[in-house]
Amino acid sequence: MRNFIFISPNFPTNYWHFCRELANNGLRVLGIGDQPYDELLPELRDSLYEYYKVDSLENYEEVYRAVAFFISKYGRIDWIESNNEYWLERDAMLRTDYHIESGWQVSDLGRIKYKSGMKEYYQAAGIRTARYHIVDNLEGCTAFIREVGYPVIVKPDNGVGANHTYKLEDETELWAFLNERDQNTRFIMEEFVTAEVNSYDAIIDQDGNPLFETGNVTPMSIMDIVNNEDNSLYYIVKNLAEDVRAAGRAAVKSFGVKGRFVHFEFFRLTKDQYMGKKGDVVALEVNMRPSGGFSPDMMNFANSTDVYKIWADMIAFNRSTKPVGQHYFCGFAGRRDGKPFLLSDEQLAEKYANQIRMMERMPDALAGAMGNRVYIAVFATQKGLDNFYADAVRLREDAKD
Repeated sequence: MRNFIFISPNFPTNYWHFCRELANNGLRVLGIGDQPYDELLPELRDSLYEYYKVDSLENYEEVYRAVAFFISKYGRIDWIESNNEYWLERDAMLRTDYHIESGWQVSDLGRIKYKSGMKEYYQAAGIRTARYHIVDNLEGCTAFIREVGYPVIVKPDNGVGANHTYKLEDETELWAFLNERDQNTRFIMEEFVTAEVNSYDAIIDQDGNPLFETGNVTPMSIMDIVNNEDNSLYYIVKNLAEDVRAAGRAAVKSFGVKGRFVHFEFFRLTKDQYMGKKGDVVALEVNMRPSGGFSPDMMNFANSTDVYKIWADMIAFNRSTKPVGQHYFCGFAGRRDGKPFLLSDEQLAEKYANQIRMMERMPDALAGAMGNRVYIAVFATQKGLDNFYADAVRLREDAKD
């Protein structure tokens, strides 16, 4: 029996589906996490062959010892994975230290975790990237801004989501950022791109070929959602645009992706600018894990399929046994607590009762980028989706001032 160690199988909460499908495919699924066993979801407990609780997943020595325990008890480990951006580096360290070759190694991190390192591989795939500068001092940053102009975006070169990402509009804001930034964090500065985000989401087999492909569109800036505590809207496309598919496949080949669920982000330019013409697809960043939150469930709703099963089939058989069915738009509306919406939660749920597939409270760890109360709904047309979004975020007239 092959052994699969799943790091942090309890978070996000929907990741028990990955474990269940692995177990259904005959793998011995071994979990390492920091949540007490009795507090795990029953579905997750039923999917795990054994669970090792550590005091903290941040403590590498603890996690290292947990892997050693499983090796001593069950023999060779075939896979270590979390499918989680936060633990991607930790996963690579464990694979490298234990000579487990079925995944990224420490030597790969430069191109898959650092935004500056990603650009070379996007460019090798023929995909244009934003001009950038590694933040150093006022003189260096000012020279770069003279080339690209204000505004500019600054963010951690190795960061998760839109945390600590800022738009600098002028020299005053530049001065403030340079004086207040975390000196222990390496920041990258990029020219500002006017665009919406289009993603390529795929399950890539162990030979580098796509088994499943879809994508999402984020018409709002994640940076603005986080910094302004705004509502969050995005959707899984009904049909993946061919230019995004082509860019995604080229990036998969350039980055050497094999045996992974990936979420590659691209800009679709909304006006002519230095990077290209309106409508062009250009690079943003790669994420070597599934799109966050409930996105895997949304992919299922949009494609009448089960991506958890497709991924587990890829791990177990290097092929997919799960067909894709009828396609829909699947919209995500993350409403922010405290906003005076025209429709109450109950009214919104009642109006779209036939379309809503999930209503959830977003975990606090994800709420910054995705809102607090989540509604996920499917629509056959773009018009239906747009109407849902308008109703989800419309405020009362007496509150708009």
